[in-house]
Amino acid sequence: MHADPTGVLTGAHFLDGDHAACEGALAAGCRFVAGYPITPSTEVVERIAARFPQVGGVFIQMEDEIASSIAIAGAVWAGKKAMTVTSGPGLSLMMEHLGFALMTETPCVFVNVQRGGPSTGLPTLPAQGDMMQARWGSHGDYEIVAVVPNSPQEAFDLTIKAFNLSEQYRVPVLVMLDECVGHMMERVVIPPADQIEVYPRRFTTATPDQYLPFAAGEDLVPAMVQAGAGYRVHVTGLTHNDKGYPDMSPAGQARLISRITEKIRRSAGPLTDIVEDGVEGADVVVVGYGITSRVLLPAVAEHRARGRRVGVMRLRTVWPFPDHRFRELAPKVKAFVVPELNMGQIVREVQRAAGCSTVIAVPHAGGTVHDPAIISQALGEALR
Repeated sequence: MHADPTGVLTGAHFLDGDHAACEGALAAGCRFVAGYPITPSTEVVERIAARFPQVGGVFIQMEDEIASSIAIAGAVWAGKKAMTVTSGPGLSLMMEHLGFALMTETPCVFVNVQRGGPSTGLPTLPAQGDMMQARWGSHGDYEIVAVVPNSPQEAFDLTIKAFNLSEQYRVPVLVMLDECVGHMMERVVIPPADQIEVYPRRFTTATPDQYLPFAAGEDLVPAMVQAGAGYRVHVTGLTHNDKGYPDMSPAGQARLISRITEKIRRSAGPLTDIVEDGVEGADVVVVGYGITSRVLLPAVAEHRARGRRVGVMRLRTVWPFPDHRFRELAPKVKAFVVPELNMGQIVREVQRAAGCSTVIAVPHAGGTVHDPAIISQALGEALR
């Protein structure tokens, strides 16, 4: 168990999800983090503060979440892979700069360790109440990517994936942990750096006189440059043309917004990341993510022991939402059951995607996890 020359701490470790997310960021090549302490995400940046100096990285504790979320944008345009870390109230403050990153196509990662809300809420207790904020927290039209780990191992793996997707699509990506996953400790296996797939930043091959900062090819994703490398780049949150200059016209808005939304929408299938168990041939499918996808398992086992056909669909990527999979399953199952630590967020997406199928919500306001007996009762109702 040692750090190789790239800074990757290889081997098997006993880590909580927050610390595992830190190690995932390092393995993905992140070398700049700006953040502000907020429970229950503080352990991520505490470990970053200790680890980054060992690998030539920079961590800055900013004066607040607003400053943190814009500092990472500057670091990205200076050539670094960057992320910030927060929890619900802090994520609310970061929404303006999430929108800025979307409009300027700045690849970066926001780690959000969810807690009970609204407002100050339950700082040290779990919830999953930020799922819709992750999708629609900023104003305007856009598409975004959000991954949801359910273990410390996945906190490591999916943080790497978040960086890879952010670079591939030039889009901010959210890692949506919850307090339980952030603070639980489990075995995390970190492979050698040469066995970890890391998507590099795609820099332009055009000369400075030919380069257009926001001109994209068939994949709709423009190539980047690094500030100070001799290229003229104008980065603005205003609607802009391929040069990056403001284009305050309806036609300019249509061109830009169509491209930044379509680059994600056309990849919704490849971006889908679902773990399924017993879904094909099931009468009822229970849908979970994060810690709830673990809490529901005893209820599923209880019904399977009685010979009932219950499938499990675990969402590892929630945004973009896997509409196509629910449309495929809707005619084949009696019902979908959706337990989550909020009063009903992702269940509404299931209802929308599944059409006329029966969808049963199992809400929970947070502060603790579901009693599996409550989920079992909902499954029993769905199976009648």
